[in-house]
Amino acid sequence: MNLVARLRTLHRLALGLNRRNHDFGIALNPPHLVALVDNKSATKLALAARQVPTPQTFGRFRSVAELRTLGDALRNHTSFVMKPARGAGGEGIVVVTGRKGNTFIKASGETLHWNDLRAHAAEILVGAYALNQTYDEVLIEERLELHPDLARFVFRGIPDIRILVAYGVPILAMMRLPTRRSDGRANLHLGGVGVGVDLESGQATHAVWGEKPVVAHPDTQAPLRELQVPQWQSLLEVAAACFDCVPLGYFGVDLVLDPHVGPCVLELNARPGLAIQLANHVGLRPLLTALHSKLAHQNGLGAEDRVRLGLEVYRAHKAETASRA
Repeated sequence: MNLVARLRTLHRLALGLNRRNHDFGIALNPPHLVALVDNKSATKLALAARQVPTPQTFGRFRSVAELRTLGDALRNHTSFVMKPARGAGGEGIVVVTGRKGNTFIKASGETLHWNDLRAHAAEILVGAYALNQTYDEVLIEERLELHPDLARFVFRGIPDIRILVAYGVPILAMMRLPTRRSDGRANLHLGGVGVGVDLESGQATHAVWGEKPVVAHPDTQAPLRELQVPQWQSLLEVAAACFDCVPLGYFGVDLVLDPHVGPCVLELNARPGLAIQLANHVGLRPLLTALHSKLAHQNGLGAEDRVRLGLEVYRAHKAETASRA
C-alpha cells in the first residue's frame, strides 16, 4: 500500500474531533473528574494517594500577596518549572535550567530577570493561561532530568510520552520532542515533534512536525526511527495505574522518563489531541471498537492486566493492517 493509499485509509479510520468529544469525552468522562484533571494540584494529590510518581512541588501560590514569598521558595533551586495549575497545551510554562543571581536561564537559552519571572507568575494568577480565563494558581515544580538514551533526539528541554488510555487500557502512544521552535517545550502545537511509538516495543514508527511527516529531528538531525523508549513496560503500567486514581473513560497521560526517578506523571488530559493518530499512522476507531468488544467479557482487571489487554488489541490491529498492505 503506497503512502497516498495509507493516508486515505487513516482518514477513514481516524477518530475525529466531534466523535471524540461526543462518544468519548461526554459519554465516558464525568464532569467532576474532568474538573479534577483540569487542576494539576488536585490531580497530583489523587495520583499521590496511590503512590503514582509525580514531580515534587516546591511552591504553590494562590494570590498576588503570596508571591512575596516566591523568592524564598526558589532560594535553593537553580532549576525548576513554573506552571499554571489550570493551564492547557503547555501555555504559560517556564522551564528554568540555571540561574545567576536574579537572572534565570530558560531551556531555550533565553534569560529572564527576577522581575520578569514574578510578573509572569502574576499573569498566571489572573488566569492568562487558564481554561476558564478567570483565576489560577502558580506551581513551582522540580525540573526532571533528561534520560541519556534520548539526548540526541532533543533540542534542549525534556521530551515527554503521551499514552492514550481508554477504559483504563493503554491503546496508543507517542513521544513529543522539544525543538528550537517550541522553546524547549514538548507540546506539538508549540512546535514540538510528535513521534509515534509502537505500543509493543517502545520503538519509534513514524513522526510529524506540524502536519508534515519528518524522518529526522529538525535541530539535531538524529534519525527518528532509531528512537527506542527505555523502560517501556513500566511507562505503560504507570499510565494504566492512573485510571485507578482518576477513573476517566478516555484520557491522555503525559509522562517523563527521569534517569533517577523512572516514569513520572506530568499531568492527565481529559481532552487529548488527535495528532497521535498521524504520528502513528494508526486510526483510533478500530482500536477503540475492538477494545470495547473485548472488555464486554472481562471485569475487574488490574493495571498489569489492562496493559496486556491493550497490547493484545494493538497487536491484532497491527497484524490485520499488515495483511492488507
